[in-house]
Formats: sequence, structure tokens, C-alpha cells
Amino acid sequence: MLDHLSDNNSIQLNNRYLLLKQLQKNRGRYTHLAKDLQTEQLVVIKVLLFNQEFRWEDLKLFVREAETLKSLSHPGIPNYIDYFELDISNLQGFALVQTYIIAESLQAHLENGRNFNERDIKQLGESLLAILDYLHSRQPSVIHRDLKPSNILLANRTGNSVGNVYLVDFGSVKTTIQSNSTRTVVGTYGYMPPEQFGGRVCPASDIYSLGATLIYLLTKKHPAELLDDDLSFPISNINNISSELNLWLKLMTQASLNRRFNSAALALKYLENLSDLNLKYSQDLQVAIKPKFSKIKLIITPEELYIFFPRKNIFKSIFTIFKFIFEVSFPFIMVYGFIFFFIFVNVFLRNKLIFILDLIKFIPQYLFIACGISISSLILYLLSHTILAKVYLKIDKTNVVIDRQIFSHTSLSLSKPILIIPRAYIWKLVSTAQQYKLTKLNQSYKNTDKPPNLVIWEGTINHYDLNSYLDLPLSLDERNWIAQEISNFLDIPITEE
Repeated sequence: MLDHLSDNNSIQLNNRYLLLKQLQKNRGRYTHLAKDLQTEQLVVIKVLLFNQEFRWEDLKLFVREAETLKSLSHPGIPNYIDYFELDISNLQGFALVQTYIIAESLQAHLENGRNFNERDIKQLGESLLAILDYLHSRQPSVIHRDLKPSNILLANRTGNSVGNVYLVDFGSVKTTIQSNSTRTVVGTYGYMPPEQFGGRVCPASDIYSLGATLIYLLTKKHPAELLDDDLSFPISNINNISSELNLWLKLMTQASLNRRFNSAALALKYLENLSDLNLKYSQDLQVAIKPKFSKIKLIITPEELYIFFPRKNIFKSIFTIFKFIFEVSFPFIMVYGFIFFFIFVNVFLRNKLIFILDLIKFIPQYLFIACGISISSLILYLLSHTILAKVYLKIDKTNVVIDRQIFSHTSLSLSKPILIIPRAYIWKLVSTAQQYKLTKLNQSYKNTDKPPNLVIWEGTINHYDLNSYLDLPLSLDERNWIAQEISNFLDIPITEE
């Protein structure tokens, strides 16, 4: 097999390329170091074999890589040399030849113990964004789709220079002109943005992957280990970088496309002028950051957004239960109070004991049992929903739903959701400031605190105050965070009042 071809130095491909050693093997695809006998230069040969591991999708990607490399010319990208059909030693397939770059990958540098500081990150970012800008500016745009440390080479480190940077392995490349074709999910988990899981990519997808790569270099933790439930990177605790670079990395790796840098040129512009980013772009983009002590839990997928709000404290829960018991029991107390009052009048004022017995016989015994069971069931239901249930807000493709749930996503509610709003009818989100309402109490006036709120408008008449459905009001920081997350997911701007 091809694994052993390089053991024999006399093996040549296409009567031109002498195999030297195998560099990589990946499910039917082999990468070899070889010598070009015509130019006496070292080259890299990628081979796709028609074997048991072969898939037609592999051939499509292999041909696309060859065609793409043939059309590119950039000092940070390997040059296309040759492409030919392979038919040797009962092996059939195709081979792609490109220039060999004498350099180690970022992954190898990390494994060898190299550390990357803020200066290195900036230089790497500038070099890679320049390459991405070249790719994305092509007609049609070329999207790499698998940008990660093992596909980035670094050579010739000198003094304060991080070295020469190269982007390699275009085996997952895609052009935007193919956006209407069958969607194929390729890439590496942790470096892939959410939209890529659905088979959709755009230039901003490569920007996310670059941001995740740079975060990996700083933390030495795989991005998959760092991702939160909302698909964001909690990088605020990286102490060895400035707040400006921290913000820039946040904007590179936003899960929502409309909050991420939409072009390599824009990301490069602000990387070269980080002070401008802190003053301008953060205000324009409204980066949502979860408050440090908030108990609100947010989960985002490409299709759904869940926000789970905290329950009220135990004392308020007990008060709610007793209030409910009194409200439910009050009609029964009135009925039985009237009966016993009537008994009292007849017994002590008229001495008619027979009337009491007749009255008791008149009331069916099962009525007492049924009332007792009903009240007990209602109390148990209220107890579970008051102590265990959380208010949640869910946004999917069709609706915005507010309801209570027990045990995560399993609802034990015996009624319809508290609120359902068709997503298509939502046109406005209003963020209200903290207010004080003047209230008259016994000839005096008192300011009543009205916490910050988010108002969801359905059409031009119906609107819903989020705080009115919550057990605990939102703080200002929580309101800003939640409002921005909902705005980004619905792609509806926030109106401030």
C-alpha cells in the first residue's frame, strides 16, 4: 500500500516525483514529502486513493482543493505545481503537488513548549487576516473552513518578530458560488462557528476559527474545553493580555454572525488600532457580557435560544403558598362558616338537635373527601411549581414562549404556556431605564422603584413586559445582557426609552 511506497527510494510518481517519506495519513488521503526531479526542489504530494475508505465527497473536496490552489498566488499560501491521475502498483487515485514549506505548525510549537504573548498574537493575527482578506476578496470568495493551529505554519523567528506565517491544507475549502449546493459539514470541532454545523459558511466563519485559534495559543486549552452553553468563550480571565485585545477576541468569536467582525479587512483594521475598537466598535456592536453574579442561565444553538431565570427565594415561596391556600380555601370557609352559624343558631337559640342531624345527613360525605383531595392536590402542584419550577424564555423558528419548567427541559405544567408570541409578529424590543413611580399614600407621596425592563412588542398594539413574568426582577446589567442576546438572536435592534 501507499504507506510503504516511501520505503523504496526508487519509487517515482508521474515519472517526476521521488517519494521520500510519509508526512500524514487521514482516511484514504496520504501526504508525502517528495523531490521534484525536474527542479531538484522538495515538494508535498497529496494522494487520494480509490480504496475501501473512499467517498465521492472526498473526491469532490480533493478536486476543489486542486482547482483553488491553482488559482491562488500569495506568499502565505503554498503554490500549486501539478495535478495528475495516479495508477501505480494497483493503486488508483489522484495526486496534488504543491510547494514544500520548511516550517513547523503552531500546534507543534505549542507541544514543544513555546509560549505566545500579546505581541505574538497581534503579529499572527495581522498576518493571517491579510491572508484571509486575500482569500475572501477573490471572486468568488474562497473560504478555508478548517483554520486551526495544525494548519498554520510558522518559520524564521527572529528577535521581536513572530516569524513568517503560512496557511496550508485547503482540503476543506469552499467558494461562495457553491452556496446553493448540497451542504456538507466539514471542519474541526471547537474551531467551527455555530453556522458551520448547519453546513452554512461565509467569510466571517474563518474569522471565528482564527479567533478560536489565537485563544488556544494564549490559554493552551482546546477551544472545546472553553466553550460555554451559549457557545461563547469566557476569556475575560486571561490576565496576560490587554482589555482591548480581549474585546477584539470577543468580537472575533461571537456566536452570532451579526455581532462578529464581518470581514477580515475590518478585523485587521481594528487589530492595528485597538484603541479605536474600544471607543467605537464596542458601542456599535453592543457586546453582551453575562454579569458576574447573575444566576440566569442562557443556552444558544443555531436554531433555539433558551433563557432560564432564577426562582424566588424560599421565604417568598412560602408566602405565595399560604396566600394561595387562603385564596382557594376562602369560598369553602364562607360556605362552612354559614352552615355552622346556622347550626349554632338552631341549637343554642331553638334547641332543635334534630335539625343538626338532618343537616349533616343532607351534606354528602364524599363532598368533604373530594374537597380535601382537590385542595391537597392544588397545594402540592403549587408547592412544586413555586419551589422547583423556573421561568424560562424560549425562542425557536416560529415562536417566543414564556412558561415555567421543572427539571430542565421537561415541563410538568398542567396548563398552556404563560405566553406565546409568533416570532414573525415581533418587530420591536424596548429597553426601559430604571424608573421611580410617585405613589400617594395617606396624604404623602413615596417613590416606588421600577427596575429596568425589556418590553417585547407584538404588532403595534400588544406588548409584554418581561419583568412581569419573572419571579425576580432583572438588574440593569442582566437586562442589558439579556436584551442584547435576544436582539442578536431575533436580529431586531433595541430601542431605548
